Amino acid sequence: MTEDDQRPLPLAGIRVLEFTHMVMGPTCGMILADLGAEVIKIEPPGGDKTRRLPGLGIGFFRSFNRNKKSVVLDIQSEAGRATAKELIAASDVVLENFRPGLMSGLGLDYESLSTTQPGLIYVSHKGFLPGPYEHRTALDEVVQMMGGLSYMTGPKGRPLRAGTSVNDIMGGMFGAIGVLAALREREATGRGQEVQSALFENCVFLSAQHMQQFSMTGEPPPPMPSRVSAWSVYDVFGLKDGEQLFIGAVSDKQYLTLCRLLERPDLAADPALQTNAQRVAVRPQLLEQLGESLKTREIGELSAALEAVGLPYAPIMRPEQLLDDPHLRASGGLAPMQTEDGGCTDVVLLPLLMGGRRPGVRMPLPGIGQHTDEILARLKAPIA
Repeated sequence: MTEDDQRPLPLAGIRVLEFTHMVMGPTCGMILADLGAEVIKIEPPGGDKTRRLPGLGIGFFRSFNRNKKSVVLDIQSEAGRATAKELIAASDVVLENFRPGLMSGLGLDYESLSTTQPGLIYVSHKGFLPGPYEHRTALDEVVQMMGGLSYMTGPKGRPLRAGTSVNDIMGGMFGAIGVLAALREREATGRGQEVQSALFENCVFLSAQHMQQFSMTGEPPPPMPSRVSAWSVYDVFGLKDGEQLFIGAVSDKQYLTLCRLLERPDLAADPALQTNAQRVAVRPQLLEQLGESLKTREIGELSAALEAVGLPYAPIMRPEQLLDDPHLRASGGLAPMQTEDGGCTDVVLLPLLMGGRRPGVRMPLPGIGQHTDEILARLKAPIA
């Protein structure tokens, strides 16, 4: 073990009580846990239903609940709520992502708790920030439709949601950013605060560049599949044996490099193709000509050639292929985690380095209520 491995993580000593399920709130808790906080996940009797989701939700729990401790508590009961309040009194941060009104109805909202615990930082992960929509029920797909993302992703007339829970995950990230800022402010003022992160506003943030495009041009931006590309060579090409490769040539120099690589001096010398603007004007025809030269190329050989000359390229990877990605393996982006059933799985770590250290997996994925006795035993001693 190196000296860096022994160095305390940034949030060591911070205790977080997490009342969450699904993706958004758990993502926030996982980020704080990875950074060293003690995150105690409160699960209902029988456990978080996210553990048992089928289909595309089957990986949610394992993906967003590492480095946490699990306590089973029935906050619908008077005794459970009393215990929850005792745990909150011993915590720095509370996270929740339940439907509007649920926590206030139980007396576990920020307004109720902060009267006796002014230093508490309380994060509510919601569908909408306060306003006309705040009482609506939101899902990632709902806000993708409302926030412009689905319109921009799909072909014209066919809105298409992104292929992962982008707003849930980013909403959890913004919740964690709010916690870090609130902790810093508490150092100066001694007071906590409520942080709110919301799916809809998160999605609008993702669409902000397209909103500015309209403000600057007066023209509604078309969906990405119908867009007028800013670059002439910026597309997916068909190769030999049905393989596909994205290739980008976003400067005049890169265009000439691509022409040399493909042995197309005719396209390099054509006076009508000397600038990017000229090439964009005839983009469909140019892509067709390049496609003719690319359709017989083998993906491995072409990828190596593109890398050698420094041109941007990317194979079209499927999620399962990333488990064997050599860069993810070498860079430490995947790490083994013991699962709740005693098995082992590789999980994707936070995409950051801190002082050369990658925050990793520190404990097995918790079983339902695995740490209940350990955590509740603390309540028998005076709360520091």
